[in-house]
Amino acid sequence: MPVILPVKGVLPIFGNNCFIAPNATVVGDVVTGDDCSIWFNAVIRGDVNIIRMGNKVNVQDGAVIHCTYLKAATLIGNNVSIGHNAIVHGCVIEDNVLIGMGAIVMDNAVVGSNSIIAAGAVVLENTQIEPGSIYAGVPAKKVKDIPEGMISGEINRIADNYLMYSGWFKTEAGEEKAE
Repeated sequence: MPVILPVKGVLPIFGNNCFIAPNATVVGDVVTGDDCSIWFNAVIRGDVNIIRMGNKVNVQDGAVIHCTYLKAATLIGNNVSIGHNAIVHGCVIEDNVLIGMGAIVMDNAVVGSNSIIAAGAVVLENTQIEPGSIYAGVPAKKVKDIPEGMISGEINRIADNYLMYSGWFKTEAGEEKAE
């Protein structure tokens, strides 16, 4: 069973058709949209501030989503993939974004829509990521504008695949194994 705990009397709220892996941890003031998936060993801590996630967000294995007490909430749009072992902390991730494996997005950063943060990149505090761009490196810098085909070929493909993968964990009766 996943660890789903209240903090100060506030329990996480999950949208429809969400998959939460048996060893995921979700605590406090967390609200997800529909068709989200929270994978193995992922941690989403809404204990010190709010976390809001849109529809079709996947939080992959080992990723951590957190915030900063009284300063920085975490807001995540629709159709977002947060890669394995990424850290998303006190920032805004707009719609149609891919956060690569092991990337870090720090407080008060804003990742514009239709963007990719490359694997291992570090988006420093207060950074504004241009919509429609690819950022890479430490600290993350703009590499190029994202080609239109990459939006459907990478961002949408990965989000759609994770929705499909989560379906593999449903019972034959069509119910979620873990919620």
